[in-house]
Amino acid sequence: QVQLVESGGGLVQPGGSLRLSCAASGSIFSIDVMCWYRQAPGKQRELVAVINSGGNTNYADSVKGRFTISRDNAKNTVYLQMNSLKPEDTAVYYCNAAVRRIGRRTYGDYWGQGTQVTVSS
Repeated sequence: QVQLVESGGGLVQPGGSLRLSCAASGSIFSIDVMCWYRQAPGKQRELVAVINSGGNTNYADSVKGRFTISRDNAKNTVYLQMNSLKPEDTAVYYCNAAVRRIGRRTYGDYWGQGTQVTVSS
């Protein structure tokens, strides 16, 4: 089994910052792409940021210049540093990872349970 556990969400004022973490654990052989998604009430889930095993990153236009995705491969952890937060960033944030389990030949798709981020004064 593989588990992804997010942390770091909360309530922050506009212009503030938060850092989300997502730690993967279990029978992990390797992790390829790690992503952050978000879903606001009444909206579809959207991709926020992506980082591959080589450290290459990509971002949604709405967060470019404000959010930074990074990873610590030794800890099987991905981070999302969110700066200059806006009310429209309010959503449940989910991490997602492509994980190859020990003894398996292919990668599986795993999700965390989500963490709420609320940007409000």
